[in-house]
Amino acid sequence: MPHAPTTPTAPTPPTAPTAKGRATRARIVEGAAEVLREQGVAVATLDDIRGRTGTSKSQLFHYFPDGKDELLLAVAQFEADRVLEDQQPHLGRLDSWESWQQWRELVVERYELQGDHCPLGALFLQVGRSRPGARAIVTELMRQWQEQLARGMRALQTKGLVSPSLDVDRTAAALLAGIQGGVTIMMSTGDSTHLKAAIDTGIAHLRATTGGPTRT
Repeated sequence: MPHAPTTPTAPTPPTAPTAKGRATRARIVEGAAEVLREQGVAVATLDDIRGRTGTSKSQLFHYFPDGKDELLLAVAQFEADRVLEDQQPHLGRLDSWESWQQWRELVVERYELQGDHCPLGALFLQVGRSRPGARAIVTELMRQWQEQLARGMRALQTKGLVSPSLDVDRTAAALLAGIQGGVTIMMSTGDSTHLKAAIDTGIAHLRATTGGPTRT
């Protein structure tokens, strides 16, 4: 007697992470970031990270099945998020010349304190910049950064502080490129002169587009 055809069973969807699971994963990533900043990516081991975060080997691999590389990418995302968080609240409200100056001081201070050690850059050297995950992190960081600069420039346009004909997206892209170049030079020389010049020139360009006296 022929058997009745078996109905294919749909795969069971993965269990959604619980709030506790998300908190544990975040704690591991934050602890790993601290270890990597202190010891360096090339030196720090998973045992160092487990010791700092109080996690077992099985727990670590539960949240990061692919091991150290997956954890490093998660830490890279954490560090990328910090780049923007460290510029707040000023980056999110660039609607006056005073707020632009405050943001400028914040950016310069951040990178001067960082010195010649860039945690994000070190992580990408370890996992490989060409990896899709790493490239996506950098791309999204730059997109969000440029978008917030452009939003600030549009706020200045709305207040009549900047010419309405200014190409905001192109100007924001140029300013961001200048910042990145200044940071790269500073990491090589220990001198923040180029970083300051890039930001100051960018802000001066914005002021010059008004065609008249600037207002704060």
